[in-house]
Parts: sequence; structure tokens; C-alpha cells
Amino acid sequence: EPSPRSRIVRRPGQSIMAAVGEQEAKRRKVEGEAEVKEEPKVVEPAKELEQDDPGDKRAKLDGSVRFQLSDSTLNVIPTIGGRVLAPLSDGGLQYLMAGARANTGAKSGRHVFEVKIIEAMSPAEPAGGHQRNIPQPRQMLKVGFATQDSPLFLGETEASVCFDSEGCFTADKKREFKGQRISRDQVVALVLNLDKKSPNANTVSLFKDGVRCSEPMLLPDGLQGKPLFPVVNFKNITVQVNFGPTLMAALPFACRSFQEMAKVDAVVTPSDAPKDGKYDVLFPVGLPDEGMFEWADDFLAKNPQYSELSDRAIMKWAEQSGMRRPPTSSWKNSNDKPDFNFQIPMMDDSSVRRVLTSVIATQPRNYLVMEVKSNLVQAERAEQMKRFNHPQYRKIAQVTMGEPTVEFKQKVQEVMLKEKQEQAEKEWKNRKAENEKRKLFKKQQKELEEAKKRAEEELKKKAAELMKAAEDQQKPGEGGEEAKKEEEKADTEMKAETADGVKEEAKEEAKDEAKDEAKEEPKDGPVKAEGIKEEKEEEEKEEQEEPCPVVELSGEEKALWFKKKAATDLTNWVLSQQFT
Repeated sequence: EPSPRSRIVRRPGQSIMAAVGEQEAKRRKVEGEAEVKEEPKVVEPAKELEQDDPGDKRAKLDGSVRFQLSDSTLNVIPTIGGRVLAPLSDGGLQYLMAGARANTGAKSGRHVFEVKIIEAMSPAEPAGGHQRNIPQPRQMLKVGFATQDSPLFLGETEASVCFDSEGCFTADKKREFKGQRISRDQVVALVLNLDKKSPNANTVSLFKDGVRCSEPMLLPDGLQGKPLFPVVNFKNITVQVNFGPTLMAALPFACRSFQEMAKVDAVVTPSDAPKDGKYDVLFPVGLPDEGMFEWADDFLAKNPQYSELSDRAIMKWAEQSGMRRPPTSSWKNSNDKPDFNFQIPMMDDSSVRRVLTSVIATQPRNYLVMEVKSNLVQAERAEQMKRFNHPQYRKIAQVTMGEPTVEFKQKVQEVMLKEKQEQAEKEWKNRKAENEKRKLFKKQQKELEEAKKRAEEELKKKAAELMKAAEDQQKPGEGGEEAKKEEEKADTEMKAETADGVKEEAKEEAKDEAKDEAKEEPKDGPVKAEGIKEEKEEEEKEEQEEPCPVVELSGEEKALWFKKKAATDLTNWVLSQQFT
């Protein structure tokens, strides 16, 4: 019988290994031994728990669900009756997120609204900027729900939940990938289920073109039981928003839209249009470093219908849009004119402020012009007022000088006490961490010393065993040497007995002396015991944890009318140029 190699046919220049492999492949193909791929398992979609709406005969909303200018950012341009929202994307505004909140929220029942991206923009970038500082992605959409008094930017606080175009869900300020990405011309429906009888009660679900693309997401505990309003955030895209009554993409179940909501299920924000048709423009006039910005914060908290116009408002807006800037200690930085330093040309050269100034006439609303220097200087204040030379505006100079009210002082002291408490707790935590490190270091040192002692004892023991083994391995010598060893052994035993006797006598004498000393000085303990006792006391002292400190304001701090800040309202250069 021929050998296996003789049956292998090789082509010219082909190695024997290649020929063997080729012949083996042919054999498998002929015999049908090729591997069979497993067919992919078909995953059945989860059963839809949402049921068809049974219908509602209760009274419906009187007005329309829409967006109000006072509840939207300054770069939102509503068109087609408010159903389409377009952002301003020139002069640095392409980096800022636009936001708008509906005037109607739901406190019970199940309702839906839709959003569709109808245009995506890619504004050109000027030369000289750092691309890494530009927030990504360039186009962004967020749809969700928030409370009535929460910020317009979804995910900024715990008072909102949202899905975004990257396929993530945000709740309690935690962002996780849960759904699918949202693209242009796709109809996105957001279902808010507040029906206590539903298996999906207190959840929000996302549907894309009528198909569920996320599981029902449970609302955080802090939002359950509160009225929730539809909110849309977008950047460099134009969106169409549909509150009903007819949906653009049918859902797998019948669901009422926000426009079909019953009155008892709704919370409606009052209209922001003034009765006399005139909007107020406030120009606060006060001295620098005397609580101007604290007054502005308190005023805006009490009057949320006002929109602040200032560089600090633009700075906060940029940070809420995901932009970051390095800490600055520039001489140009102040509370009135902060140093932007985003290293993006159209953000750092005040282009955003110029664009917003040009669109104020198209967005009539109540404004708070927060400019310390410009409002204090008559010529600059007059120049600022020219921007509002329109019949729908009423210009008011709000003088904020002198001793503040008792309420204002209390709020300032509350802020000071809070900051002082936070600083004390921070220092306490640092001390606690240092103590833990010190204890750990001492423990490690003690363990190392004990390990070193054990190692030394082991070495001594092994050395003794080796010496003994070496002695045992020595060959026996002549008889005279054995006799000599026996004599040496006898002498050693005799010495040992003598030493034992001496030790016993010494022990008895030591006992007697100890008794005499104890009788003479009964109160004094041994020095060694005192040292051990002191060490134990120190360890116990270290083990006692320092309680968290509770601070109070000093008399000097309570006497202050205004809180001292790290940055001044105006720079020294501005003060010397304008007020000397």
C-alpha cells in the first residue's frame, strides 16, 4: 500500500503543507464535514403593557398648549404659530443650547407629545480656536419633562428627566444609554404615564415613528406626585413640536395628546402677556460690592418671568450648555465683566452679546439689564436704554443703595453661614482622612516590625538547626576524643546545675527586694507599666473620632450687610478710570 505522502499531489512551487491543507479541505467538502452555522435566535418583542385609552368625557382644556417666550431661552425663534422652534446659530450662539417649556403640565392621566427634527445645521468655525473646547456633539436634541420652576436645561438638576438624540436617558442627573439614537425626519413621541391604575404608572416612554425604542423608565421619587411640563432642548437643529390633537405617527395603543388633556389633569401657566401691552425693562443702579448681584438673584427668584441680560448670565448659559473654561485669575475678571477665556473666538470676543442685543426687539418680554458700571454711569445707561426704544417697553431705573431690608440681611447671613459650614466640614473631612492615613501607616509599621522579628527568629532557629545537623554529620574520632566529649558534657551539666542554683537564689532575693520596695513605696508603679499605660491612652485618644463641627457666625460677620466675594464687582482699573 502506498504511503500517505505518495497520494498527495502538489502543484509546481507548492509546499507540501499547503498541498496537504488543500486536499483536506476538498475531503471535508466532499464528505460534508463543513461546520454548520447556528441560525440566530429570534427574540420575541416584549408584550406592550400600555392599553388603549378608554376615552374621556370630562371637560377639555380651553386654550392651546404652546411655548411662552418668558419660559424659553433668548436664542429660540418660534415660527408657524409656535409649532416650529428654530435656534439662532450666529455669533457664538451655535455653541449654546436652546430650551423651551410648554405652558401646560400634567398632574395625572396618560398623555403624549411629539418632536421631529426637520433641519440640521453645521455652522462654520472661525480660524484660531481650539476645536477640543467646542462642546460635542454639534447637533443635539433633548426631550423630556420638568417641574414648573426648574431650569430650562434638562438634566441640570434632579427636577427633570429626558431622552437625548444620542440614545441616553437622564434622571437624577445620571445619564445612561437606554434607547436608540434620534435622527432627522424621525417622529419622536414621549409618553408620560401618571395613571395610578396602569401597570406602567409613574413612567416615561420613548417611541420612534410609532415603535417603542425604550422600556418604561420610572420617574424619580422626587418627581412623582408633581405636575410635569414638556420641555425641549436643542442645538443647531430646527424642531417641530406637536401637542395634538392628531399625532404624526400612530402609537401601538390609543393615547390622549397634551392638547386633549382634561382640565382636572392639567396645570396651566398663566399667560406672560401684560394687560396694558407693555413689558418692563429694569436697570438696577447701585454701588459696586454692595450686594448688587445678590439683589438680582433674589429678584429673579421672586420674578421668574424676567430674563437677565448680562455677561454673567451668558457665562452661566455657556456652562449649562456643556462648555468648560479653565480657572482664571486675570486682572480683567470681575463679577460685572467676567473673563470668558473659553479659547473659542466667538465666545471670547463678546459676539454673543452683540447678537442678542440685535434680536431683543423681536422678542418682547420682561428684562433685567444687570450691568453694574454701565447702569451707574449716566452716559452708558442712556446708551443701554436706546436698545429698548420700542412702544412695548417701559424702562425703569431700580435704585438699590443704602441699608438693605431685614429680609435681605437674613438671606445674606444664611448664605454666609452655609458657606462657612461647608468649609468647616471640608476641613473636618480632610483631618479625618489624614488621621485614617496616619493610623494605617502606624498599623503597617507595626506589622512590618512584627514580621521582621518573626523572620529573625526563624533565621536563628534555622541556623541552630543547621549547626546541629552539621555536628551530627561529623564522623566519630578516636576513643580518646569520645572520652573527652563525655568529660566536657559532664562539666557542662555541672555548670548548669550550679547556674540553676544561683538563679534560684537570685530569684528569691529579687522577690524579697520587690516586697520591701512595695511596702516602702506602694503608690509608685513600674516605669515600664507607666509607659505602656501612656501609649494605650494615646491610642484611645486617637481612636476617638472628632465630631462634625457646627459653626456659627461671629459678631463681626453678623454685622455685615453684604457678603464678601472672591472676585470684586468691578476691577481696580475700571474703578480708577471711571470713579476717580
